[in-house]
Amino acid sequence: MLYIISTPIGNLEDITYRAVRILKEVDLIAAEDTRQTSKLKQKYNISTKTSSYNDQNKKFKTKKFIHEIKKGQNIALVSDSGTPLISDPGFYLVREAIKNNIKVIPVPGPSSTLAALVGSGLPCHHFTFLGFVPKKGKSNFFKKIKKYEHTVILFESPHRIKKTLKTMQSIMPNADVVLARELTKKFEEFIRGKPQQILHNAEILKGEIVLVINL
Repeated sequence: MLYIISTPIGNLEDITYRAVRILKEVDLIAAEDTRQTSKLKQKYNISTKTSSYNDQNKKFKTKKFIHEIKKGQNIALVSDSGTPLISDPGFYLVREAIKNNIKVIPVPGPSSTLAALVGSGLPCHHFTFLGFVPKKGKSNFFKKIKKYEHTVILFESPHRIKKTLKTMQSIMPNADVVLARELTKKFEEFIRGKPQQILHNAEILKGEIVLVINL
């Protein structure tokens, strides 16, 4: 069978007992970033063999993994952090596994989107996650978001956050925005305010960024 295992988004202690047990018991760990996964394996004494699985090799590796599972092996899929399939190539493997009548078992755990949402202080009973802010066409993207009547969650790079906030300032200046960065890590931070206020504090931001927006 194929396990979809959520792993820590920063703090290595944020993993379930079940996830650790399964990672030790499976025949292979398919990892988006083997270097990141090795840190987790070292902390929890996991000796299971690891194989890379990413956008570049997903078609070849998917065929190989499907073949191995059909032969009787169990494989665990992990992303570099958080819950697999959210803005990573895992969907391709899961879809093919289901087509081949392979049992898919999700093992829930950390998620940066939910951590940012519940810590934001913005309404969380109805929300939409839209992944990464596009590199091009930001204006049209935020014009569409402006029509939403509920909370929106986005990912953004620290290298592009300033440009994104300037676009938001021109299109939705009165939006309530929470910028969450380095979630679960030592320098975890929530910056709250209107786009202009956030922009004022976003000069030297580093690390993973989640934007939570409510109009």
